[in-house]
Amino acid sequence: MAPRTAARPSRATRRRHWWHLRQRWRMLGVFEINPEHEFHHLTAMIKEGMNTSIQTSMDTPIQETLTAEHFKAEETQSHEGFEMQTFAPRVFAKLRRSLDITEEEYRNSLCSDGYYLQFVSNSKSKADFFITNDKRFFLKTQSRREVSFLLSNLQAYMDHLEKYPHSLMVRFLGVHRIVIPNEMKKYFIVMQSVFYPDERINIRFDIKGCELGRWTNPDTGGKQIIKVLKDNNFEGQHIGLGQQTSWFVNQVKVDAGFLRQLNVMDYSLLLAHQPLHQDEIDGKQSMANLVRRTMKSLDFDDSPKEPDSSTVPLLQETTADVLPDSTDGGSGEPQAAAEDFSEGIPLQEINCLVKETETDSELQKFHEHHRRLLPNCKNAIHVIDGPERRYFVGIIDVFTVYGWKKRLENLWKSLRYPGRAFSTVNPTKYSNRFCQWIQDRTQCGAEHSHL
Repeated sequence: MAPRTAARPSRATRRRHWWHLRQRWRMLGVFEINPEHEFHHLTAMIKEGMNTSIQTSMDTPIQETLTAEHFKAEETQSHEGFEMQTFAPRVFAKLRRSLDITEEEYRNSLCSDGYYLQFVSNSKSKADFFITNDKRFFLKTQSRREVSFLLSNLQAYMDHLEKYPHSLMVRFLGVHRIVIPNEMKKYFIVMQSVFYPDERINIRFDIKGCELGRWTNPDTGGKQIIKVLKDNNFEGQHIGLGQQTSWFVNQVKVDAGFLRQLNVMDYSLLLAHQPLHQDEIDGKQSMANLVRRTMKSLDFDDSPKEPDSSTVPLLQETTADVLPDSTDGGSGEPQAAAEDFSEGIPLQEINCLVKETETDSELQKFHEHHRRLLPNCKNAIHVIDGPERRYFVGIIDVFTVYGWKKRLENLWKSLRYPGRAFSTVNPTKYSNRFCQWIQDRTQCGAEHSHL
């Protein structure tokens, strides 16, 4: 008698199996989505759909000038058993180019043979989080409401990044929807990972600027566990950015002001660090490295268009207090300390590096767009080098609007926790408190008490 072939476990059995594993591994942070994983089928569809979508982008002429129609555009590709929709494809393709991410790189990372990794988060949302195998890009499932909010404010988001190309805002690289007829509709977004590359990162924080519920037990039990700590874990520590401090504090204010205008609250600053090796510290001042960093930072080939001068404040060269007065309604416009952009490199030295180019106009744009001298690495937008440490920073979770549900939550928490600082507050209060928390803990001196 021929041996019986073992029956494949049912979907319910596999879910129970992975539920138990997730209870054991829930603090491990990431693990492979292999063929036995409950999300393997979904991630396989994402890979197949992304491969076609990116190929379509590669075959489409580059759009340097975006119109209102580009922001409303949708593309649908049919596959065996499912469809994938791509929203505003030309808009996100332009954003990827602005980050020096080629479509080939993007496809190789998102569509490689390597399994995606699942990131097990302590987020209160019901979203699922995936990371590409090389950990460069982050995928997150989103609700229809969240996607609608992002797409309806996409023009404002792009305008903000055009005005402030070195913004700390997370970079959204694509918005998509997987549709299995009569079974499932799943929205997801692709983002640039803030913590890339992460091989040497030794501590991570998620900062909201409040104290209620903002502590994580740091004990790992001796295991190789990834834990993202919170505000209260940060007590007694500081961010040591040297002469980048003023730029950083001002840019946080600019980005928080933008989110306040969108009536958004409950966002976070992701923060991590790793020690700089001595050769990295020495290399920062080498002429070859300075030239590369200057070219990357000035972005000669794709400088943002000059906005209407009536809508862009002239960023003053001042180190004055950067926080808005609590009575001014929170305009969120920066008073930037632009002279601190170069980690102590004299402005005349930067002038010398670019003297053979359109120096005057480019340096003027450098200041007006609140740029800084970026490090020479792949994830430069989210990386800031202090005197002794490399910091990874980015503002994430920007979909929570202060609507009537949050107003009721604010009222309840005010009664339940009188005098306590909790996250559910109006956007102006949230923004001011968020900026103040970061300013109070960011030092321009030596990193003697760094995190």
